[in-house]
Amino acid sequence: MQLSVLDQSPIRKGSNAREALQETVALAKLADELGYTRFWVAEHHNTTVLAGTTPEILIAHLAGQTSTIRLGSGGVMLPHYSALKVAENFRMLEALFPGRIDLGVGRAPGGDRLTAGVLNPTNTFSEQDFVQQLFDLQNYLNDRYDPASVQARVRAMPVPPSVPAQWILSSSGHSAVLAAHFGMGFSFAHFINPNGGSEAVQHYRERFQASENLEQPQANVAVFVFCSEDPGQVQRQQALTDHRFLQLETRGRITSFDYDDIKAADYSPGEEARIQYNRRRMIMGSPEEVKSGLLALADQYAVEEVLLVNVAADFEERLESYRLLAGVFELKGVGV
Repeated sequence: MQLSVLDQSPIRKGSNAREALQETVALAKLADELGYTRFWVAEHHNTTVLAGTTPEILIAHLAGQTSTIRLGSGGVMLPHYSALKVAENFRMLEALFPGRIDLGVGRAPGGDRLTAGVLNPTNTFSEQDFVQQLFDLQNYLNDRYDPASVQARVRAMPVPPSVPAQWILSSSGHSAVLAAHFGMGFSFAHFINPNGGSEAVQHYRERFQASENLEQPQANVAVFVFCSEDPGQVQRQQALTDHRFLQLETRGRITSFDYDDIKAADYSPGEEARIQYNRRRMIMGSPEEVKSGLLALADQYAVEEVLLVNVAADFEERLESYRLLAGVFELKGVGV
């Protein structure tokens, strides 16, 4: 099975955005050395706890700091931008780092609706607009057009020797139909929604139409993961993640905190029920426990690749979690 990384550049309590981005760079280098397949970075806006707002800029830096791992967006929130500009950004990346670039797109705000409206004041949040953007994006990336279309007169530059791999990200499953129709890869965010993902992947496979960029369906699943050989570390990270999800659900945003801030937290029965539900979005435990959970998840989704999302409050613990999983799965880079 292939393991990959989806990194959100979390800003730990007492840290700052620069340090968070430096940690993303260090993690990308480690993932490259350990044999992880790809390293995606996220797009979030108007939040003080995640530093990644512009994946295309971060990808360029990461690609220059690594050698073989694929780099991509997990993802670019397409409704914020013009399809032409996204195509130009990723054509530039592909020209600089041919064969290593993934363009993952989504339609979620990556923040709140107010911020989304400021990013693109013409954003109508309509499905038809998103479909048109996907159509235009494909045309720009592949230099194809109807003679009467704007693409006949406006091309995305530069023109690289290859085309970046294209994925649609989804947390609801609805975009599976679009990924299948456009012949794109499909990535389901189990770490956001633990329901319906395997069915969405199945529908994607059943409806997939080959494109000039992808002949066979390609799918993966992303899940929150943490592993340690120290049960105490696992317990602390579990408690932190439980509180993080509750804070997002009740307050609409997350603040920075550490274990000492929440270790004595007392939850209501309703909050305890939400904690149990949210634990379906994550796999935590010893290396063997996490390996077993990841294999079961991959089997449930019928995929051969899992993206790991790790927001551990301690950066060294986050690195060690990825090292342990590379070892237990015997990734190609381990021991090289």
